[in-house]
Amino acid sequence: MKFKSLFSASRHGLLSDLALLLLRIVAGAAFALHGWPKIQKPFSWMGPDAFAPGALQALAALSEFGGGIAWMLGLLTPLASLGIASTMAVAFWLHAVMKGDPFVSNGGASYELAAVYFCISVLLLVMGPGRVSLDRKLFGAR
Repeated sequence: MKFKSLFSASRHGLLSDLALLLLRIVAGAAFALHGWPKIQKPFSWMGPDAFAPGALQALAALSEFGGGIAWMLGLLTPLASLGIASTMAVAFWLHAVMKGDPFVSNGGASYELAAVYFCISVLLLVMGPGRVSLDRKLFGAR
């Protein structure tokens, strides 16, 4: 690998595919683990004073748990990314607007992770899952 190629604006080879795979696995695992307790009680995981009705809580639980697994596998990546982006947009709004939480907090509530995961979902929606994915195997090149 040439030094100049490290700084090229348009590298879409094997390294890019491996980077997308790494991103999908790490972010997907985090989402699946984050969504696991929610999927156990999908219609009531926010508690009795929830701002969202049970059906929306279930959609959020499904997008986190199912979307995380889909990201890890690279399966139905655009659909998973849309679900996660929607869930993170609501989380962003909840923390930033409704609760007035800061962007970053040392130990308290914030909307930093919602913003980061929203950006990851947009990236995967735009870039696709890469060549190392079930989407590529089942549906071909994008």
